Amino acid sequence: MRATRIIITGRVQGVGFRDWLIAEAHRLGIEGWVRNVGHDRVEALLAGPPAAVAECLHACLRGPKLASVTSITEHIADPPAEPGFVKRPSVPS
Repeated sequence: MRATRIIITGRVQGVGFRDWLIAEAHRLGIEGWVRNVGHDRVEALLAGPPAAVAECLHACLRGPKLASVTSITEHIADPPAEPGFVKRPSVPS
């Protein structure tokens, strides 16, 4: 199991990024969560088989059709306490 917390920066809000990431996580069997953070960032916790997490990270570089990702910062994390992949409330800047 690999768990990582990521911050995705760029045009990632108002483009369906969170819903897109939820669909990708379900497709890949990844657990965790996603939420908006501030003005131009999305934060997510990805946990699952190392190959699936790596594939999801690679997919996040392009994101959904209208997104424009400028960077992804990654930090080692603990796996989520709850199963599944959910959308969490946004955190204001």
